[in-house]
Amino acid sequence: MFADRVLSGMRPTGSLHLGHYHGVLKNWVEMQHEFECLFFVADWHALTTHYDNPHMIEQSTWDMVIDWLAAGVDPARATLFIQSKVPEHAELHLLLSMITPLGWLERVPTYKDQQEKLSEKDLSTYGFLGYPLLQSADILIYRATQVPVGEDQVPHIEFTREIARRFNHIYGREIGFEEKAEAAVKKLGGKKAKLYSELRTRYQEQGDDEALESAKSLLDEQQSLSLGDRERLFGYLEGGGKMILSEPQAMLTAASKMPGLDGQKMSKSYNNTISLREDEATVSKKIRTMPTDPARVRRTDAGNPAHCPVWQLHQVYSNEATKAWAEQGCKNAGIGCIECKQPVIDAVLAEQNPMRERAQQYLDDPTLVRNIIADGCEKARKLAGETMRDVREAMGLSYS
Repeated sequence: MFADRVLSGMRPTGSLHLGHYHGVLKNWVEMQHEFECLFFVADWHALTTHYDNPHMIEQSTWDMVIDWLAAGVDPARATLFIQSKVPEHAELHLLLSMITPLGWLERVPTYKDQQEKLSEKDLSTYGFLGYPLLQSADILIYRATQVPVGEDQVPHIEFTREIARRFNHIYGREIGFEEKAEAAVKKLGGKKAKLYSELRTRYQEQGDDEALESAKSLLDEQQSLSLGDRERLFGYLEGGGKMILSEPQAMLTAASKMPGLDGQKMSKSYNNTISLREDEATVSKKIRTMPTDPARVRRTDAGNPAHCPVWQLHQVYSNEATKAWAEQGCKNAGIGCIECKQPVIDAVLAEQNPMRERAQQYLDDPTLVRNIIADGCEKARKLAGETMRDVREAMGLSYS
């Protein structure tokens, strides 16, 4: 059984490009072998900025899922699902909104940034203001322990941790909590109960963080404890109440270094992308017609790789020998720009070929994709239902 549960999602923007692959999907493919992973289509999030243009969401969703599968995401190892097919996300979002101070939402750094970037849209909506809270609900409903993000998204994870803390503080004080916690301590057995109590005392009286981590590790190892007792002991350890919602950690991922065809970051908004499953002829043509160092007007003119977008692609796709050949050949005009581009073309096509092959079975039989998502949604709903049962009970909403 995996100790950590990873959650990550993407908005459905249609077919993905190589920037998405190098920035996100390669990480997903690696993570699915190490962690319990849930990957979801954030279709409700797409509506926070594109509420007036929803007709593309459905097709974009299926195109994107096929790209995930083409990239090597394995439904036998990871749970793939669609956010809006798990309505518990919306229920938790609503219930969390009852306790979330408006000031917390207005302080999220991306709130004003996105408003400025998308100034042509009317984003004075609750959906846009509240999307970090929906993101928190997405994470907390699965009790995810790790959320892979870039530096710019770390404040969202910290916001989620604050929401979990606030919820646990308000609703974690069940009647008879301390008596139930002490009863749970005894279930650890003599030696472990004594060690837990010593570590708890060291943390609460001396602020010993090492004692806190040791006690958490001790609890993680106890397979026989019920979920309720485990949560009580985690809460009792830190002097709070029952931990109903667990605080996730940000799993920092390296920023994508995938350049576009013009040397800027690869992005649809710059119209400089190569799609994951683009056909070979189009890919070859796109790279062959890329701009190069303006100093190389003629074949015999020497150039500088630092001024050439093709050189940036060599950094991603070429080995040291090929890079040395390209750099030297450019600087002394020993090779032409078309020659320099050929190893990049070959490497991109070699990366894409298995993706096209994997995708073909899903393009030939779309029911395969539908079935994968249906299975994933069922698994996700089961996990989400367990959390919501505890949340409703804590909030006094579990009456029949």
